[in-house]
Amino acid sequence: MDAALLAATCDAQAGQRVIEAGCGVGGALLAAATRRPDTRFAGVERDPAAAALARENAALNGLADRVEIFDGDVEAGFRALDLPVFDAVMSNPPFFDDPGALRAPSPAKSGAWMADGGLAAWTAFCLKAVREGGTITLIHRADRLADILALLAPKAGSFRIRPVSPFADAPAKRVIVRAVKTGKAPLVLLPPLVLHDREGGKHSVEAEAILRGEAELGW
Repeated sequence: MDAALLAATCDAQAGQRVIEAGCGVGGALLAAATRRPDTRFAGVERDPAAAALARENAALNGLADRVEIFDGDVEAGFRALDLPVFDAVMSNPPFFDDPGALRAPSPAKSGAWMADGGLAAWTAFCLKAVREGGTITLIHRADRLADILALLAPKAGSFRIRPVSPFADAPAKRVIVRAVKTGKAPLVLLPPLVLHDREGGKHSVEAEAILRGEAELGW
């Protein structure tokens, strides 16, 4: 779900370059590349097995000519990749950075759940990965919103925040945050995306359209 929503937020224009920090096997990255056929994408992944699967998935989906996967650790910083800056970066950082607060489902999945360097390392990577005026898009736990804003605010602004709620009458559990590097516009709190209708089908009409690739999650 998070990967699909993150992909739906990508609004890169033709000829632009987008990088995903921590792309895993390519769920969000390849979905975004499919939605944006005139844009080039790159993914960074520290797990060699996941990176190899991402490359294979790109090839199987006919996207290898526009999607490149780099072996690298987000927490080592963007400069370690020795790449030119991008027009946009997107990421679904690990949701937890305290091993004492939550045990991952299995040791193999610990990297996806736990950020060794904390959220600060991921936001630092994103800030370095984009040019001035470039966009940073993160999906994360709603209760970390204040931390995300505080970490990005010294070098980014023009925040636009989209809460994601399981039901219309329930608090948001996720937030999607868009920031512009060196942006100065006032913060905008957008209407929430409601995922489920208590009396209808599995997903709300809006969420279903987004998940099927029939609609974007615009800004």
